[in-house]
Amino acid sequence: MEKRIINPWQWQDERSYVQAVEVKNVTSTLYVSGQTAISAGGQSSAADMKTQLQLAIQNLEEVITQADFECSGIVRLNIYTTNTAKLWPNFPILQEWIAKHNIKQATTLFEVKSLFETLTVELEATVVK
Repeated sequence: MEKRIINPWQWQDERSYVQAVEVKNVTSTLYVSGQTAISAGGQSSAADMKTQLQLAIQNLEEVITQADFECSGIVRLNIYTTNTAKLWPNFPILQEWIAKHNIKQATTLFEVKSLFETLTVELEATVVK
């Protein structure tokens, strides 16, 4: 697999995403449903944004690993939140995870009216290898 990053500017670098990703010679693509702060037993979290973001990241990584893919193969990451103002102070948690796995992904952040039950953040990814 070959990835080419397209960044006409530099300002997105401090926000931990890229403007576009071209991918060639892919052997497989994984489309991951939105991962949230739901426990292994199916219980939706009512915790604060920080805790929910941490669990959503863990769940995303678990799905990717179970599918025999690597987080570094994420080329698209959509972030849904019910409150951008509460997500933003916790964004470094996601940025550290992105840096740890050397992920170079296109990202869109959406503020939505609601998510399932008590959830406040959801991560949806496209992963290639």
